[in-house]
Amino acid sequence: MQRESAKHGRWLDEEQKHEVQGLIRGGEGARPEEWRQTEPLATAGDDASNAPTRSPVHEPGSPEGLSPRDVDLRSDLARWISGVHAFPADRDTLLSRAETRFAPEPVLAAVRSLPARTYTNVEDVARELGIARRPD
Repeated sequence: MQRESAKHGRWLDEEQKHEVQGLIRGGEGARPEEWRQTEPLATAGDDASNAPTRSPVHEPGSPEGLSPRDVDLRSDLARWISGVHAFPADRDTLLSRAETRFAPEPVLAAVRSLPARTYTNVEDVARELGIARRPD
């Protein structure tokens, strides 16, 4: 009885045999154990009373008291106006920095709306814009 394929050589036969050895010798059954199966998704008729509740304003991972829009704006501000030796800086310096970095218009508008004074850090800017985290 011939065990080699007539379509390809002995080396390819050996390579293919080696590829399936893990499946043959793995010892796992054809059916997965129950703990390895994924749980079904809840449907509209299922009881959702044990589902976690969250505030419609608060997103997981964001500071308490900030809306997702506030978090995004604050993040954009930090991205476009901060950097090494960026602070303390006045409004015009922050605006210039944002413009030279080609900041998007919402960031430029926010910086333009700042009162003309010196800011110590991004938190100070955010507080002035009303998007700082509320104290606990």
